[in-house]
Amino acid sequence: MDKKASIITSMRVPFLVLTPACVLLAGALANYQGLDFSYVNWLIVLVGALAAHIAVNLINEYQDFESGLDLKTKQTPFSGGSGLLPENPHLANNVWKAFIVSMIVIVGIGVYFFAVFGWQIIPLGLLGLVVIVTYTKFINKSAILCLVAPGFGFGSLMVVGSYFCLTGQFSHQMWMLSFIPFFLVNNLLLLNQYPDIEADKTVERNHFPIRFGIKASNIAFIIFAVSAQILLIYMIKVGVLPTMSLLALIPMALSFISIAGMLKLGGDIATEPKFLAANVACNILTPLVLSLTLFIA
Repeated sequence: MDKKASIITSMRVPFLVLTPACVLLAGALANYQGLDFSYVNWLIVLVGALAAHIAVNLINEYQDFESGLDLKTKQTPFSGGSGLLPENPHLANNVWKAFIVSMIVIVGIGVYFFAVFGWQIIPLGLLGLVVIVTYTKFINKSAILCLVAPGFGFGSLMVVGSYFCLTGQFSHQMWMLSFIPFFLVNNLLLLNQYPDIEADKTVERNHFPIRFGIKASNIAFIIFAVSAQILLIYMIKVGVLPTMSLLALIPMALSFISIAGMLKLGGDIATEPKFLAANVACNILTPLVLSLTLFIA
Protein backbone atom coordinates (compact mmCIF):
# COMPACT_ATOMS: atom_id res chain seq x y z
CA MET A 1 0.00 0.00 0.00
CA ASP A 2 1.26 3.50 -0.86
CA LYS A 3 2.53 5.37 2.24
CA LYS A 4 0.45 8.51 1.59
CA ALA A 5 -2.64 6.46 0.92
CA SER A 6 -2.09 4.56 4.17
CA ILE A 7 -1.95 7.75 6.22
CA ILE A 8 -5.10 9.05 4.58
CA THR A 9 -6.86 5.78 5.37
CA SER A 10 -5.97 6.05 9.06
CA MET A 11 -7.29 9.63 9.13
CA ARG A 12 -10.76 8.22 8.27
CA VAL A 13 -11.48 11.07 5.87
CA PRO A 14 -15.23 10.35 5.38
CA PHE A 15 -15.78 11.05 9.08
CA LEU A 16 -14.08 14.45 8.86
CA VAL A 17 -17.18 15.98 7.23
CA LEU A 18 -18.57 16.64 10.71
CA THR A 19 -15.76 19.12 11.44
CA PRO A 20 -16.48 21.75 8.74
CA ALA A 21 -20.18 21.46 9.63
CA CYS A 22 -19.37 22.47 13.23
CA VAL A 23 -16.95 25.23 12.22
CA LEU A 24 -19.51 26.56 9.74
CA LEU A 25 -22.10 26.78 12.53
CA ALA A 26 -19.84 29.04 14.59
CA GLY A 27 -19.32 31.39 11.67
CA ALA A 28 -23.00 31.34 10.78
CA LEU A 29 -24.03 32.49 14.26
CA ALA A 30 -21.38 35.23 14.27
CA ASN A 31 -22.64 36.39 10.87
CA TYR A 32 -26.27 36.31 12.09
CA GLN A 33 -25.28 38.42 15.09
CA GLY A 34 -23.70 40.99 12.78
CA LEU A 35 -20.17 40.46 14.09
CA ASP A 36 -17.22 41.19 11.81
CA PHE A 37 -14.62 38.49 11.37
CA SER A 38 -11.83 37.56 9.00
CA TYR A 39 -12.55 34.86 6.43
CA VAL A 40 -8.83 34.07 6.47
CA ASN A 41 -9.13 33.32 10.18
CA TRP A 42 -12.16 31.18 9.42
CA LEU A 43 -10.02 29.10 7.05
CA ILE A 44 -7.26 28.84 9.68
CA VAL A 45 -9.83 27.73 12.26
CA LEU A 46 -11.04 25.05 9.87
CA VAL A 47 -7.50 23.75 9.35
CA GLY A 48 -6.96 23.61 13.11
CA ALA A 49 -10.28 21.86 13.73
CA LEU A 50 -9.56 19.30 11.01
CA ALA A 51 -6.11 18.70 12.49
CA ALA A 52 -7.73 18.05 15.89
CA HIS A 53 -10.24 15.59 14.42
CA ILE A 54 -7.49 13.87 12.44
CA ALA A 55 -5.31 13.64 15.55
CA VAL A 56 -8.10 11.89 17.47
CA ASN A 57 -8.60 9.41 14.63
CA LEU A 58 -4.87 8.73 14.30
CA ILE A 59 -4.13 8.13 17.97
CA ASN A 60 -7.26 6.00 18.29
CA GLU A 61 -6.14 3.94 15.31
CA TYR A 62 -2.62 3.56 16.69
CA GLN A 63 -3.60 2.73 20.26
CA ASP A 64 -6.38 0.32 19.26
CA PHE A 65 -3.82 -1.57 17.19
CA GLU A 66 -1.26 -1.56 20.00
CA SER A 67 -3.84 -2.92 22.47
CA GLY A 68 -4.90 -5.66 20.05
CA LEU A 69 -8.46 -4.35 19.83
CA ASP A 70 -8.33 -3.90 16.05
CA LEU A 71 -7.72 -7.62 15.69
CA LYS A 72 -10.96 -8.40 17.55
CA THR A 73 -13.47 -5.91 16.18
CA LYS A 74 -15.66 -6.47 13.17
CA GLN A 75 -15.46 -3.57 10.76
CA THR A 76 -18.62 -1.76 9.72
CA PRO A 77 -18.87 1.42 7.64
CA PHE A 78 -19.23 3.34 10.92
CA SER A 79 -17.28 1.43 13.56
CA GLY A 80 -14.41 -0.97 14.12
CA GLY A 81 -11.55 1.21 12.86
CA SER A 82 -10.20 1.57 9.34
CA GLY A 83 -8.59 -1.87 9.24
CA LEU A 84 -5.31 -0.38 8.04
CA LEU A 85 -2.90 -1.54 10.73
CA PRO A 86 -4.11 -5.13 11.19
CA GLU A 87 -3.43 -5.61 7.48
CA ASN A 88 -0.26 -3.46 7.44
CA PRO A 89 1.33 -3.55 10.93
CA HIS A 90 4.60 -2.11 9.60
CA LEU A 91 2.79 1.21 9.00
CA ALA A 92 2.08 1.83 12.69
CA ASN A 93 5.04 4.19 13.02
CA ASN A 94 3.78 6.23 10.07
CA VAL A 95 0.41 6.66 11.77
CA TRP A 96 2.12 7.78 14.99
CA LYS A 97 4.26 10.32 13.10
CA ALA A 98 1.17 11.68 11.36
CA PHE A 99 -0.45 12.11 14.78
CA ILE A 100 2.56 14.13 16.00
CA VAL A 101 2.39 16.35 12.91
CA SER A 102 -1.32 16.94 13.54
CA MET A 103 -0.61 17.96 17.13
CA ILE A 104 2.08 20.39 15.99
CA VAL A 105 -0.40 21.99 13.58
CA ILE A 106 -2.98 22.32 16.39
CA VAL A 107 -0.52 23.93 18.78
CA GLY A 108 0.82 26.26 16.08
CA ILE A 109 -2.65 27.51 15.20
CA GLY A 110 -3.46 27.87 18.90
CA VAL A 111 -0.40 30.06 19.37
CA TYR A 112 -1.51 32.20 16.41
CA PHE A 113 -4.94 32.87 17.91
CA PHE A 114 -3.38 33.50 21.32
CA ALA A 115 -1.31 36.23 19.67
CA VAL A 116 -4.40 37.66 17.92
CA PHE A 117 -7.01 37.53 20.71
CA GLY A 118 -5.22 36.80 23.98
CA TRP A 119 -5.20 34.23 26.77
CA GLN A 120 -8.93 33.37 26.77
CA ILE A 121 -8.38 30.70 24.14
CA ILE A 122 -5.88 28.83 26.34
CA PRO A 123 -8.32 26.93 28.63
CA LEU A 124 -10.33 25.56 25.69
CA GLY A 125 -7.15 24.74 23.80
CA LEU A 126 -5.61 22.85 26.70
CA LEU A 127 -8.84 20.94 27.35
CA GLY A 128 -8.94 20.00 23.68
CA LEU A 129 -5.40 18.62 23.78
CA VAL A 130 -6.22 16.63 26.94
CA VAL A 131 -9.31 15.08 25.31
CA ILE A 132 -7.32 14.13 22.20
CA VAL A 133 -4.47 12.49 24.11
CA THR A 134 -6.54 10.73 26.78
CA TYR A 135 -9.66 9.64 24.88
CA THR A 136 -8.65 6.13 23.81
CA LYS A 137 -6.64 4.97 26.83
CA PHE A 138 -8.32 6.78 29.70
CA ILE A 139 -11.68 8.39 28.86
CA ASN A 140 -12.92 5.09 27.39
CA LYS A 141 -12.51 3.53 30.84
CA SER A 142 -15.08 5.90 32.38
CA ALA A 143 -18.68 5.33 31.28
CA ILE A 144 -19.88 8.89 31.96
CA LEU A 145 -16.80 10.67 30.62
CA CYS A 146 -16.86 8.54 27.50
CA LEU A 147 -20.54 9.31 27.02
CA VAL A 148 -20.11 13.10 27.02
CA ALA A 149 -16.55 13.54 25.73
CA PRO A 150 -17.46 13.43 22.00
CA GLY A 151 -20.14 16.11 22.37
CA PHE A 152 -17.85 18.17 24.59
CA GLY A 153 -15.12 17.98 21.94
CA PHE A 154 -17.26 18.91 18.95
CA GLY A 155 -19.76 21.16 20.73
CA SER A 156 -18.19 22.94 23.68
CA LEU A 157 -14.64 22.93 22.32
CA MET A 158 -14.89 23.03 18.54
CA VAL A 159 -17.98 25.18 18.00
CA VAL A 160 -17.35 27.60 20.88
CA GLY A 161 -13.60 27.65 20.21
CA SER A 162 -14.18 28.43 16.53
CA TYR A 163 -16.57 31.24 17.48
CA PHE A 164 -13.96 32.80 19.77
CA CYS A 165 -11.21 32.49 17.17
CA LEU A 166 -13.45 34.34 14.70
CA THR A 167 -14.83 37.05 16.98
CA GLY A 168 -12.41 37.31 19.89
CA GLN A 169 -15.25 36.88 22.38
CA PHE A 170 -17.62 34.38 23.92
CA SER A 171 -21.39 34.74 24.11
CA HIS A 172 -24.12 32.95 26.02
CA GLN A 173 -25.93 32.42 22.70
CA MET A 174 -22.91 30.52 21.36
CA TRP A 175 -22.64 28.39 24.49
CA MET A 176 -26.35 27.60 24.26
CA LEU A 177 -26.15 26.70 20.58
CA SER A 178 -23.13 24.46 21.20
CA PHE A 179 -25.34 22.09 23.20
CA ILE A 180 -27.13 21.01 20.02
CA PRO A 181 -23.99 19.37 18.54
CA PHE A 182 -23.09 18.30 22.10
CA PHE A 183 -26.23 16.16 22.37
CA LEU A 184 -26.08 14.87 18.80
CA VAL A 185 -22.37 13.96 18.71
CA ASN A 186 -22.67 12.15 22.04
CA ASN A 187 -25.27 10.00 20.31
CA LEU A 188 -23.05 9.53 17.27
CA LEU A 189 -20.32 7.83 19.28
CA LEU A 190 -22.73 6.12 21.66
CA LEU A 191 -24.52 4.21 18.90
CA ASN A 192 -21.27 3.37 17.11
CA GLN A 193 -20.11 1.60 20.28
CA TYR A 194 -22.91 -0.98 20.11
CA PRO A 195 -21.25 -3.27 17.52
CA ASP A 196 -17.95 -3.27 19.46
CA ILE A 197 -19.22 -4.02 22.97
CA GLU A 198 -17.80 -7.55 23.28
CA ALA A 199 -14.47 -6.65 21.67
CA ASP A 200 -14.11 -3.52 23.82
CA LYS A 201 -14.59 -5.56 26.99
CA THR A 202 -11.46 -7.58 26.19
CA VAL A 203 -9.24 -4.47 26.43
CA GLU A 204 -10.90 -3.25 29.63
CA ARG A 205 -12.91 -0.44 28.12
CA ASN A 206 -15.84 0.62 30.24
CA HIS A 207 -17.93 2.91 28.05
CA PHE A 208 -21.64 3.48 28.66
CA PRO A 209 -23.08 0.44 26.81
CA ILE A 210 -20.63 -1.85 28.64
CA ARG A 211 -21.19 -0.32 32.07
CA PHE A 212 -24.96 0.18 31.96
CA GLY A 213 -26.15 -2.05 29.10
CA ILE A 214 -28.12 -1.59 25.89
CA LYS A 215 -31.43 -0.63 27.51
CA ALA A 216 -29.90 2.24 29.51
CA SER A 217 -27.92 3.32 26.46
CA ASN A 218 -31.11 3.45 24.40
CA ILE A 219 -32.66 5.69 27.04
CA ALA A 220 -29.60 7.96 27.07
CA PHE A 221 -29.74 8.21 23.27
CA ILE A 222 -33.42 9.17 23.33
CA ILE A 223 -32.82 11.78 26.05
CA PHE A 224 -30.00 13.37 24.06
CA ALA A 225 -31.95 13.35 20.79
CA VAL A 226 -35.08 14.91 22.32
CA SER A 227 -33.01 17.42 24.32
CA ALA A 228 -31.41 18.72 21.12
CA GLN A 229 -34.85 19.23 19.56
CA ILE A 230 -36.29 20.93 22.65
CA LEU A 231 -33.26 23.22 22.88
CA LEU A 232 -33.64 24.22 19.24
CA ILE A 233 -37.31 25.12 19.74
CA TYR A 234 -36.48 27.03 22.94
CA MET A 235 -33.74 29.06 21.22
CA ILE A 236 -36.18 30.01 18.49
CA LYS A 237 -38.85 30.92 21.05
CA VAL A 238 -36.51 33.28 22.95
CA GLY A 239 -35.17 34.86 19.77
CA VAL A 240 -31.63 33.46 19.73
CA LEU A 241 -32.34 31.72 16.43
CA PRO A 242 -34.67 32.76 13.60
CA THR A 243 -37.97 30.97 13.04
CA MET A 244 -36.53 29.53 9.84
CA SER A 245 -34.19 27.41 11.98
CA LEU A 246 -37.15 25.12 12.64
CA LEU A 247 -36.06 23.50 9.37
CA ALA A 248 -33.27 21.85 11.37
CA LEU A 249 -35.91 19.63 12.95
CA ILE A 250 -36.07 17.77 9.63
CA PRO A 251 -32.55 16.28 9.80
CA MET A 252 -32.93 15.92 13.57
CA ALA A 253 -35.87 13.61 12.91
CA LEU A 254 -33.41 11.10 11.42
CA SER A 255 -32.51 10.21 15.00
CA PHE A 256 -35.92 8.53 15.32
CA ILE A 257 -34.91 6.13 12.55
CA SER A 258 -31.85 5.21 14.61
CA ILE A 259 -34.01 4.84 17.72
CA ALA A 260 -36.25 2.39 15.85
CA GLY A 261 -33.18 0.36 14.93
CA MET A 262 -31.83 0.43 18.48
CA LEU A 263 -35.10 -0.84 19.92
CA LYS A 264 -35.37 -3.50 17.23
CA LEU A 265 -31.79 -4.79 17.04
CA GLY A 266 -29.95 -3.63 20.16
CA GLY A 267 -26.30 -4.70 20.02
CA ASP A 268 -26.85 -6.21 16.57
CA ILE A 269 -27.68 -2.84 15.01
CA ALA A 270 -24.68 -3.07 12.66
CA THR A 271 -26.48 -5.85 10.78
CA GLU A 272 -28.63 -3.08 9.27
CA PRO A 273 -26.22 -0.17 8.66
CA LYS A 274 -29.05 2.15 7.58
CA PHE A 275 -29.77 2.83 11.26
CA LEU A 276 -26.16 3.87 11.89
CA ALA A 277 -26.19 5.89 8.68
CA ALA A 278 -29.28 7.82 9.80
CA ASN A 279 -27.46 8.83 12.97
CA VAL A 280 -24.44 10.05 10.99
CA ALA A 281 -26.67 12.02 8.59
CA CYS A 282 -28.47 13.62 11.54
CA ASN A 283 -25.15 14.84 12.95
CA ILE A 284 -23.89 16.30 9.68
CA LEU A 285 -27.08 17.73 8.23
CA THR A 286 -28.39 19.39 11.40
CA PRO A 287 -25.54 21.93 11.79
CA LEU A 288 -25.49 22.45 8.01
CA VAL A 289 -29.21 23.27 7.87
CA LEU A 290 -28.90 25.45 10.98
CA SER A 291 -26.02 27.34 9.41
CA LEU A 292 -27.93 27.82 6.17
CA THR A 293 -30.94 29.27 8.00
CA LEU A 294 -28.69 31.66 9.93
CA PHE A 295 -27.02 32.91 6.75
CA ILE A 296 -30.34 33.37 4.96
CA ALA A 297 -31.95 35.09 7.95
